Amino acid sequence: MRFENQHAVITGGTRGLGRAMSLAFLAEGAHVHATYFTDDAAAEALREAAGEGAERLHLARFDVADHGACADFWQALKDTEVSILVANSGIRRDGIIASMSPDDWQAVLDTNLTGGFNMSKFAVLNMMRQRYGRIIFITSPAGRFGFEGQGNYGASKAGQVGLMRSLCKEVAKRKITVNCVSPGFIATELLDDLPEELVAAHKKSVPMKRFGEPEEVADAVLYLASRGASYITGSVLEVSGGL
Repeated sequence: MRFENQHAVITGGTRGLGRAMSLAFLAEGAHVHATYFTDDAAAEALREAAGEGAERLHLARFDVADHGACADFWQALKDTEVSILVANSGIRRDGIIASMSPDDWQAVLDTNLTGGFNMSKFAVLNMMRQRYGRIIFITSPAGRFGFEGQGNYGASKAGQVGLMRSLCKEVAKRKITVNCVSPGFIATELLDDLPEELVAAHKKSVPMKRFGEPEEVADAVLYLASRGASYITGSVLEVSGGL
């Protein structure tokens, strides 16, 4: 029960990687504030899956790209000491740059990067009062390698790393650590729309010759969120099977 009585905020916390993280933190005794934007059914499914931990699960529906909505969310938590923020919300709208619409470019940047800025900004204000905190951005190898048809996604993920490295220096004296976890190809619904031949090619490119499981990413996040990771900040932990 490494996180007993701690409060963790997990954006995009009801599906895919976020769901696995929410359940993992609940299993370790945390109060989990899982945010989501549109899928009420997934949120209720998470509550059911939480079992006895459901009494420590708090669901919040809003758009992390909306600065005002984020401010309202954190205002409601003003009397709560939040120890952990996992900025996990992310979307994909793939397309080659030459034909990508401005809307698709902006939507991905707004959710993946601006959403991380909005939530970490208010998290820092909460954590500074207690002089303790763990902020973790969920980034991607796409920000390092680049993948065809994912210019917007890759730019947003590279931006998260830059944001993390600046923020970690600003808050280190307050005993707040800021890191990234970079999952490779993980078996979630984010990959469901990929053609079979592309899925096969991606698996072949992974030295371990398989996709990761959401729980394997959650374990890495739990470590960086723990008190045992007190001297790790400004780092990117790859969970990618050797990519």
